Amino acid sequence: MVSEKWNLKGEMTLSCSCTVFCPCVLSLGEHPPTEDRCQTWAGIRIDEGQFDTVDLSGVKCGLMMDLPGIMSRGNWTAALFVDDAASAQAVKSLTRIFSGRVGGTTHLLSILVGQFLGVRQVPISYETQGETRIIKIKDYVDGAISPVKGKEGGQNVVIRNSQYWIAPDVIVARADKSRFRGFGRNWNLAGRSAEICQLDWGN
Repeated sequence: MVSEKWNLKGEMTLSCSCTVFCPCVLSLGEHPPTEDRCQTWAGIRIDEGQFDTVDLSGVKCGLMMDLPGIMSRGNWTAALFVDDAASAQAVKSLTRIFSGRVGGTTHLLSILVGQFLGVRQVPISYETQGETRIIKIKDYVDGAISPVKGKEGGQNVVIRNSQYWIAPDVIVARADKSRFRGFGRNWNLAGRSAEICQLDWGN
């Protein structure tokens, strides 16, 4: 019997349509998005990862999510992007993880996503320039996300010790540039809310 044990460590940068910092982090999905619906994309850099015997280290992936209202009520539309350099086994493994079908951190997605638009395998780059994350998903995403500076020199504004499902500590950020095109959507989220999180996920 296949155990389907998995774990991922790395970083996620997320850009959304909220005009101020995403209320979902503190309300745990119970507060409406600031624009009534949530349009969001995320880039993910996997530094270490495993799905059974499949090594996911070094793989880059991304998500598109379109939520019609309060996050916890579900009916999300989602799509997954995996770097074209990833193996077929890695793509299959990440599809299992991000569809929520193997439990653990991403299990909520199996409940909340009503329509999964599938997987696109395209070139993905995830770079850090200074503290700005530069994320490109070919033909879909062009993003540059920077942390919001805090009062203390050299310190960013951080939400710490939350029960947010993505990570307990969330760097509050802002989109310098954030374009998403695809699946009948054309979003420009520049100047809007963003998050940078260290991932430590698994089942």
